[in-house]
Amino acid sequence: MGAVDGADGRKAEELGYLGLGMMGLPMTRRLVNAGHHVTLWNRSPGKAAALVEAGAKTATQPREVAAAASIIFMCLTDAAAVEEVVFGSNGLAMANGSGKLVVDFSSIHPDAARAIAARLKAANGMGWIDAPVSGGTMGAEEGTLAVMAGGDAADIERVRPYVLAMARRLTHMGPVGAGQTTKLCNQVIVGCAMAVLAEATRLAVNAGIDAKRLPEALAGGFADSIPLQLFVPRMAQGIHSPPLGHIATMLKDLDTVADVARDTSSPVPMAALAAQLFRLAKSARGADADALEIYKLSAPQAN
Repeated sequence: MGAVDGADGRKAEELGYLGLGMMGLPMTRRLVNAGHHVTLWNRSPGKAAALVEAGAKTATQPREVAAAASIIFMCLTDAAAVEEVVFGSNGLAMANGSGKLVVDFSSIHPDAARAIAARLKAANGMGWIDAPVSGGTMGAEEGTLAVMAGGDAADIERVRPYVLAMARRLTHMGPVGAGQTTKLCNQVIVGCAMAVLAEATRLAVNAGIDAKRLPEALAGGFADSIPLQLFVPRMAQGIHSPPLGHIATMLKDLDTVADVARDTSSPVPMAALAAQLFRLAKSARGADADALEIYKLSAPQAN
């Protein structure tokens, strides 16, 4: 498999990817299928088997990925996981980082992104782009993700062709941390939409109409949206596997919204209510349940 030349004639860069979870695995598959050279690392090595068969290479430690690649993508669970992969005993900070870039697709606190970026730059000169994504596992599979990025403009343009092998859109929102802040705005909208759509779906069911037909009935009107079309049928039919996202992930993001809102004196009453509903859902359904199981909170109890 040969490297793909860039549109401007430059030789394609060597790529790395850390974290082969619900999002990372399909995103990496798209890079490999596009013909890029990719070196992988995942805490559970078995997940890389199919990608290796398709042409990817594996590393036993994050620092080996940094040594092999000039652009390192990663998608991890939370800030603690990012810290460990970057600054752990065999982390990215242990490699020579001159001229290299990390593109972090993880959703973490904007302050954490800024702190990690500054610390890594001081440690080995490696650059940082915070680039959280929206679109869920389906978007990752289909390459339709929206990516919101924080970092230097030149760095964003350098990684753009590779990001667009995994996503439909990459928007530069400002300096490091701006991508994470934009993702929080996204999660305010998505988290509240899940809660409101669960309420509308339950009303339809309890009132005796076919909730599965709501997307068709409301298509083109002011209530229409991608969440309406995607979430309501899954709620109404009890389709939760594979999950579109975990309850714990949505709750983490909404709690971060509350933290940033407090620091910026921003009122977020709707997001705060959605967070409490997801906290109830976590208790009732479990942290790893599909976030759309928030709908089940209002299910009538059997006699």
